[in-house]
Amino acid sequence: MSTRPVPEGKFAEIGDGLRVHYHEAGEGPVVVFLHGSGPGASGWSNFRHNYPAFAAKGFRVLVPDTLGYGYSSKPDGVDYTLDFLVGAVERFLAALGVENCAVVGNSHGGAMAIRLARRRPDLVTKLVLMAPGGLEERETYMKMEGIRTMMKVFLAPEGITREGMRRVFGLQLFDPSILTEAILDERCAIAPLQPKRVLTSMHVPLLVPDLAELRCPVFALWGVNDKFCPMSGGITIANQCKGARVMLLNGCGHWVMVEHPALFNRASIDFLREAA
Repeated sequence: MSTRPVPEGKFAEIGDGLRVHYHEAGEGPVVVFLHGSGPGASGWSNFRHNYPAFAAKGFRVLVPDTLGYGYSSKPDGVDYTLDFLVGAVERFLAALGVENCAVVGNSHGGAMAIRLARRRPDLVTKLVLMAPGGLEERETYMKMEGIRTMMKVFLAPEGITREGMRRVFGLQLFDPSILTEAILDERCAIAPLQPKRVLTSMHVPLLVPDLAELRCPVFALWGVNDKFCPMSGGITIANQCKGARVMLLNGCGHWVMVEHPALFNRASIDFLREAA
């Protein structure tokens, strides 16, 4: 086991000299976890309190780092658009021989999950979404306290500092005391590796039209105290996705899976086990 704050797992070559780093556990139907954005993000950091529970309940879990994050490749001459990143996830799953899977996505990873399911209904069997992006116009997101703070910290002339990270991730949580030094260690270990283009060229289109085209069951969870993605997105999912179910949690910010891991794990596993 690595002694680094974020342990190293496995790597998959996806072509064009790019490779995706990922963690894997368990056997059974495949569940893919797609993490959110922000400085220092990685799949393991987002989901380390979740994916082992899914593996223990009979799923094969894959937790990749999106290109530009974690230990995956970080090309500096590309735009980190949603379609570029989703295409990399498709290539990653193809490299591992995955023919169908459920997808769990948080924030930017939720937006990726929606676009992947829209593009590949043959591949994605179910979606679990936690406060996914792409459900409001960009101007709405840029008014959110958490987004504004994150961009200031990432683009600060002095670079990303531990205290800057503390400000950003304290806003992710309804109860900032949940923000441990271990979480900051994980983020601070990855953030210096990221080119600024990862966030400055990131573009998430409005995905509301995609929702009505989804053919798989959808379960969404949203904290009503979210300072990054307004909870109105949960109502949009309920209105636009046929048969969707949405859980709103009081006393919860942007990280449902971190703030309420037992509830998130139990409810999501039950949803994935149901017959479609």
